[in-house]
Amino acid sequence: MTEHSHGHEAAAGTALEIFETRIRARYCDWLSLAEVVIYILLGTLLACAAVLGIAGSWPLLVSAVHNWTGTEAVFELIDRLLLVLMLLEILHTLRISIRSHKLVVEPFLIVGLIASLRRILVLGMQAEAMTSKEAWASGGQSIFDAAMREFLVLGLLIAVMVGAIFFLRKSMGGKEEGAE
Repeated sequence: MTEHSHGHEAAAGTALEIFETRIRARYCDWLSLAEVVIYILLGTLLACAAVLGIAGSWPLLVSAVHNWTGTEAVFELIDRLLLVLMLLEILHTLRISIRSHKLVVEPFLIVGLIASLRRILVLGMQAEAMTSKEAWASGGQSIFDAAMREFLVLGLLIAVMVGAIFFLRKSMGGKEEGAE
């Protein structure tokens, strides 16, 4: 082969590399745009769900006021509000992810913490119902025992998540991860 053909092959290889680089860059740009559009749609749907959760809380509040001696309506109201709080924390995480292009850990721990607390509230309501004589006699004791084991696991899980949040914040010098 001559020097001229080597130069031509090198130029063709370089042109191919430039073409490949441009294709990759355009594809990455397209994926970035698709990611942002999906984030926007997801954020909009989560915000709508949070608004619906708040709107649905008003009848629960009215029910709790009407039946102020009972605890069931209050537990349902708190459960609904904790769900809205979880949605807001997910929205916060989504906003940070869009701005910083980083996945932030702490909000996920907070969402897990809130979800665990919600489950404890639901278990508390169910366990309270299982302590009646009728429920206890018809196998309620085994369900109650299972609920107590789940309480224990959730308590440990909450302790681990609180510890993780504490150490995460401590490792970051006290500033919140992803803070603007």
